[in-house]
Amino acid sequence: MVEVKTYHLPPTKLMPNSPHPLLHYPSLLRSKTSASSKSGAIPPAEVHDLYASNGWKTQWIFRYGHTQASHYHSQAHECMCVLTGSARIRFGVADTSEDLDASTHGSAQESGGVEIEARAGDVFVLPAGTAHKTFNTQPEAEFKLLTPGGAHQIGEAGADARRVLEGIELDGFTMIGAYPDGGGEWDFAVGGEDVGRFAKVWGVPKPAKDPILGTAREGLVGVWKDGGRVRRDIKL
Repeated sequence: MVEVKTYHLPPTKLMPNSPHPLLHYPSLLRSKTSASSKSGAIPPAEVHDLYASNGWKTQWIFRYGHTQASHYHSQAHECMCVLTGSARIRFGVADTSEDLDASTHGSAQESGGVEIEARAGDVFVLPAGTAHKTFNTQPEAEFKLLTPGGAHQIGEAGADARRVLEGIELDGFTMIGAYPDGGGEWDFAVGGEDVGRFAKVWGVPKPAKDPILGTAREGLVGVWKDGGRVRRDIKL
């Protein structure tokens, strides 16, 4: 049985979030890949195979630093799979200061949201508009894009993405990200950028398949039921 945790995150004054819930599949990749019990690392090429088989395009591997700005993607749904390490991810709220220490460990953040401990093997499926902020990463390391291609593709155009991923050396807390193939480009939007037009973000079309679970009803195919309808029940 696949463990699926769902989080319904209402929009805030600054963040659109989504009518669809955030999905978290704890440790799912332990059973889906040949993860080494010795190193604990999830093989990125095998995650890429899962993404590709379900119509999602692998675009990056990032090694995360101690914190980052809370942000969302306004034009695309996203899947993040944890390859190595552990961290805390805050979902659903905006930073209210550019001071990253204050917004991470202080009071410079909107109220609400959820915080989840992320570990190697975990999968997160984020509907467009979902605010997220990764921090408290272990092992500690500097933020870095580990894949060539500028974070919107793996390698140069026409490159064998799987071969490129097989050669990536992982350290620190790393995640591998993918987006529905042909489903819109990802951007980096911060709180307040889409105030007054949240409905456009909510209307990003639902993918045909879950990035890891495919057409299984446990995944987004069965759980994201409303087709991205406009939320009329929310008063900001």
